[in-house]
Amino acid sequence: MAKQHEPNPSAPPVQKVRLRYTKRGRLRFTSHRDVARAFERAIRRAGVPMAYSQGFNPHPKISWVGAAPTGVASEAEYVEMSLVRVVDPQVLAHEVDKALPPGLDVIDAVTAVTGSLPERIHASLWEIAVEGVAPAALRAAVEKFLAQETAMVERLTKDGRRQLDARGAVVSMAVPEDETPSTPAGDMAPGRQCGTIRAVVRQTSPAVRPDDVMSALLVVADLVPTVPVKATRLAQGPLDDDDRTLGDPFAPDRVQDDPTGSQHAGQHESHVTEPSVK
Repeated sequence: MAKQHEPNPSAPPVQKVRLRYTKRGRLRFTSHRDVARAFERAIRRAGVPMAYSQGFNPHPKISWVGAAPTGVASEAEYVEMSLVRVVDPQVLAHEVDKALPPGLDVIDAVTAVTGSLPERIHASLWEIAVEGVAPAALRAAVEKFLAQETAMVERLTKDGRRQLDARGAVVSMAVPEDETPSTPAGDMAPGRQCGTIRAVVRQTSPAVRPDDVMSALLVVADLVPTVPVKATRLAQGPLDDDDRTLGDPFAPDRVQDDPTGSQHAGQHESHVTEPSVK
């Protein structure tokens, strides 16, 4: 990829590329601001032909979609980049991935052909590993939570304390029979029991986060983990309210970019299935 040595604020964007990336391991403790800085350094190193904003202090045109909170890992974070020259999105993804630190890994890319990506992000699939709590006890707590019409929790924000209805945002929640988390739990002690919650949570404003869900379990079921939980976002996307599944937010771009459907056939799951709320 040819390097763009100087920003050119006057050049109009001719392509928008959407990337899916991860936030793994110790990098789950990085703030969104630090992640954004890492990406800006990576695109400079990779020579990405970025479009820049106008004004006295031009910035690369990058849009972030639903960034995960600090302390939370993710397999499905999204960012959009506006470019002044058309490039192969897979080449761009490869070059940016090489320039990012381990833990921030670009795993998918498409050209934005149609629509708005934020409008396709309706919900997230979360996995919460609760170390030191038996799956049976965790399952009982989840059942109590699902039996509630509301579960109000309090969060400290920059504007003061605010109450949120954690139950209203949860579409489905279950404790899988297989108690082993699908993502590494990190430094969990060998042989120590670990219950795992899988929950589909709507994107609300303000967003209901995994710590809000755990606060609600404390309120309605007196569940107190012995150590901090480890939360991982497994997916984001459009929500099918009938079967409570998440779709691929890149799907419309894949279809428009490859009308035959052959280019990406078999490479991407169209839905993530989760247990529904009874």
